[in-house]
Amino acid sequence: MIKSTAILGSTGSIGRQSVEVCKRLGIHAAALTTNKNIGLLMEQIKVLHPEYVAAFDADAAERLRAELQGTDVTVGPAGEAGLIEAATWEGAECVVTAVSGSVGLRPTLAAIDAKRRIALANKETLVCAGTVVMARAREKGAEIVPVDSEHSAIFQCLTARRGELRKILLTGSGGPFRGWTREQTADVTPEMAVKHPNWSMGAKISVDSATMMNKGLEFIEAMHLFAVRPEDIEILIHPESVVHSAVELLDGTVIAQLGVADMELPIQYALTWPERRPSAAERLDLTALAGLHFLKPDFEKLPCLALAVDCAKRGGTAPTVLSAANEAAVALFLSRRLGYNEIYDCVAAALGSIDFIAEPSLEDILAADAAARAFVRERFS
Repeated sequence: MIKSTAILGSTGSIGRQSVEVCKRLGIHAAALTTNKNIGLLMEQIKVLHPEYVAAFDADAAERLRAELQGTDVTVGPAGEAGLIEAATWEGAECVVTAVSGSVGLRPTLAAIDAKRRIALANKETLVCAGTVVMARAREKGAEIVPVDSEHSAIFQCLTARRGELRKILLTGSGGPFRGWTREQTADVTPEMAVKHPNWSMGAKISVDSATMMNKGLEFIEAMHLFAVRPEDIEILIHPESVVHSAVELLDGTVIAQLGVADMELPIQYALTWPERRPSAAERLDLTALAGLHFLKPDFEKLPCLALAVDCAKRGGTAPTVLSAANEAAVALFLSRRLGYNEIYDCVAAALGSIDFIAEPSLEDILAADAAARAFVRERFS
C-alpha cells in the first residue's frame, strides 16, 4: 500500500471520497488541488496537513495564497501549472486524478514522467490521448490503476488472466432516462439529468451518465487500459448496478466483480493495490437482491453512446473531438444555454466539422481538443 498521494480535484465528488479513504487508511495527502472551492479546501488542509496546495481558478488561487500566508504550506500557481506541480510533488508516491475533463491530460503525463502511480479517475485523459498516455506509461514504467468502478472491476477480474481474455462485459445502469425516446427527453432539465438512480456523482458525469455518453467514454477508456479492440468489448445495460463489470475468458467462463454502489471501494483498491484492506463500505447482501438484469443497449434511443462507439472504431482524433465537444456541450446544458437533446447535436456537428487525423501527435490531440471546444462555443452558445 502506498504511504502518500496527491489528489487533483480534492473538493470534487471523487476527490472528497479519496480524502475519506486517505483519512481512514492513514495515507498522507501530500498535495491537494481544487478548482475554486477554497472553503472546503481549507477544511481539508486543517485535517490532512498537505505540503502543497493549488487552485485552478485564478481568483481562487489569490484567495488561497492570502489564506495561507505565513504558514509552511506551499501554494502553487493557478491553472494547469499548479496541477502539474501537485502531480509531481516529491512527497507523493501516487496521484489521484480526480479532475474532470481534458485538463487532466498534461498533469497525468507529468506524473507518469515522474514515475508516480496513477489512480486514474479522469477518463477523458485516455479518451483524448490514450495511445500517447499508455505508451508513455510503458516507457516510464508507471503504474496506472483505474478508479472508475467499471474499469476497477475489469482490472480485478483480469488479474493474471490477460492472455485468456475473450471479451470484456462493460455494464451500465442505463441512467435515469432508460428507455425514453428523443421526444420524451426533449424537455429534460439539468435538475432531472443529475439525479442518477444508483450513484452519487458530480454534475458533468451525471449528465454523461444520463445521455450514456459516459459509457461510451468508458468503452474507449477500456480499449486503452486493457489493450483490446472495440469488438472485444460488449456493453450491457444492468439497471441494478451490482455487477460493476465482468470478463469472459477463452473457455466461456465469466468472472464478474459485484459490490454495493460506493465509489470509495474502487478508490481504496487503487491506493492499496496489490493489497486489500478492510473498508467502511456497506456489505453486499446477495439474499436481498430481487434479481439481476442485463439488456443489450438500444443504440437508436442512445445516440450519444452510438456516436462514442463509432469514434472508438475510427480512432485517431475522433475520440478527442467527441470528448471535448461533449464537455463543452454539457457545460452549456448545465448553464441552461442548450437543450438536453442538443448535446448530441453539438457533438455530432463537431465531429463532422473538425479535421480528422488518423495518427495524431500530442500536439495534434491538443489542437483537436481546442478546435472542438471553440466550434461548440461559436456554433451553439
